[in-house]
Amino acid sequence: MNDQRVLVTGGAGFIGSNLANHLAEDNDVVAVDDTYLGTPENLNGNVEFVEASVLDDDFPTDVDVVFHLAALSSRNMHEEDPQQGCRVNVEGFVNTVERAHNHGCDTVVYASTSSIYGSRTEPSPESMAVESQTAYEASKLARERYAEYYANHHDMAMAGLRFFSVYQGFGGNEEHKGKYANTVAQFADAIADGKAPELFGDGTQTRDFTHVRDVARACELAADHELTGVYNVGTEEAYSFNTMVEMINDVLGTDINPEYIECPFDGYVHDTCADISKFNEETGWEPQISFEEGIELVCEPYLVD
Repeated sequence: MNDQRVLVTGGAGFIGSNLANHLAEDNDVVAVDDTYLGTPENLNGNVEFVEASVLDDDFPTDVDVVFHLAALSSRNMHEEDPQQGCRVNVEGFVNTVERAHNHGCDTVVYASTSSIYGSRTEPSPESMAVESQTAYEASKLARERYAEYYANHHDMAMAGLRFFSVYQGFGGNEEHKGKYANTVAQFADAIADGKAPELFGDGTQTRDFTHVRDVARACELAADHELTGVYNVGTEEAYSFNTMVEMINDVLGTDINPEYIECPFDGYVHDTCADISKFNEETGWEPQISFEEGIELVCEPYLVD
């Protein structure tokens, strides 16, 4: 993308700020965020920051492209207040897209979720049946249905990206998420502090861990190709939590064993893995940062004297 005016909602958050900073090298970028999970400190000086909720009616939408990443982005946030989760994730999505459409924008890339595939060790293709076990998943499926409406009724390019376990680490823009950060960031921070990370069950659950830099590239390519539909963004590789802890220990030079605890909630997804062939065929995208390199990047700040 070059020389376009771009809106990134959730733009001061973890994924949003990485995307906004990346796009601001060649574009005019507005980052809108209510600062619940984000902070303007995540943004470079050449990104215009607007503190607002996606439920408001006065944030800038006179743009060429919308990247809608604003959300209550976990199961636990929604269970605490399902009504607010629906308002932010569904009403906020419709409000943003409707206002942008009225300003002439016809390209939207938005965040969906891989959680709707449930627990699978085999790579999950976009064509398989999905369902919502949680309010969070229901809100992301609702986005996908509304995106179909805007694509069909208004002929807009509406690309929904089903992200798989996006991480960066507390040395990057993920730190502000705190307890809602990816397990990679949380476990590395605990081990670096000499504490045992807490793993649900026996630690054999697996995730397709995807570095945020690869996710930012995927968002940009989806807009460049004016895609419509849903697409997986992952690596097609899965690692267990036990293996992840071992890798962190190896990089940090530590030997801290995890503490195994009972999973405190129902509907926990045990395994995820992406089939990225559809998105690769459409855009040529593939992940550039292996999980081994990603672990090194996460741990690097802790190794600085």
